Amino acid sequence: MTYVIALPCVDIKDRACVDECPVDCIYEGERMLYIHPDECVDCGACEPVCPVEAIYYEDDTPEEWSEYYKANVEFFDKIGSPGGAAKMGVINYDHPIVAALPKGIND
Repeated sequence: MTYVIALPCVDIKDRACVDECPVDCIYEGERMLYIHPDECVDCGACEPVCPVEAIYYEDDTPEEWSEYYKANVEFFDKIGSPGGAAKMGVINYDHPIVAALPKGIND
C-alpha cells in the first residue's frame, strides 16, 4: 500500500508534503506532485501537512479521485525509480490524466 496525491494538488503544488517526507519519495511533475509507490514507506507524514487535503492512503482515496492511484503509479513508468526526488527537480511531464485537465482547475 502507499499514499496517493489526488486532484486538489493540480496547479497548486504547495510542497509542504515534500518537506515532511523522510524518504524523499514525492516527485514534482509540471502540474502536480506524485508519490513513488515503491519508495514510500507508508509513514503518513505527508498527509496531515497538505493544506489542500490532496493526499490519501491508497484505500481511503475518495471514489471520484480513484484514478489518481493509477496516475501516481504510472507517472513512474516514464522516469523509473530514481531513488530520491531532490536530485530530480521538476520533471517536465505529467500523467495524461493530469495533463488533460484544464489549466487552473484549482484556482
